[in-house]
Amino acid sequence: MSMKQWRHQSGSSLIEILVTLVILAIGILGVFALQTSSLKSNQNSYLRTQATILSYDIVERIRANREGVNNLDYNNPTPATTASCLTTTGCSATQMAANDISEWQSLLAFQLPSGAGIICIDSTPNDGTTALPACDNSGDLYVVKTWWDENRDGTADQLLATSFQP
Repeated sequence: MSMKQWRHQSGSSLIEILVTLVILAIGILGVFALQTSSLKSNQNSYLRTQATILSYDIVERIRANREGVNNLDYNNPTPATTASCLTTTGCSATQMAANDISEWQSLLAFQLPSGAGIICIDSTPNDGTTALPACDNSGDLYVVKTWWDENRDGTADQLLATSFQP
């Protein structure tokens, strides 16, 4: 090979380097998008798990207060904190129901973004919003309806409905 031919064949061209950088940038953007999607799915899964745990928490509280269930104290209750309900004596079943709901709603607000919930007797559990929970008071099943803001836009857009027989 002559010296003239050698100079034309050595090294890589600027175009080859630019194409390589474009391909590398697209790959890095793909990895970034995958990581973002994974984090979002992980966060949504965490919030659903918290909502499930809190739903089962109130279900067990309701089952522990049979007299309150028989009095329908858990159907669309008005939450109220009662200090005497924190001890083993001095609290009626109605007060215990109101205290349970108050503590549960505080936990919802603390552990879930825009967390809210209601307990009612409902034959169509998978409907309603935080403003209009759509409890029809028919049937024999209680429903724990829990809402939270999954996409963090300021509105509670996810519903977890747990039906149970006390």
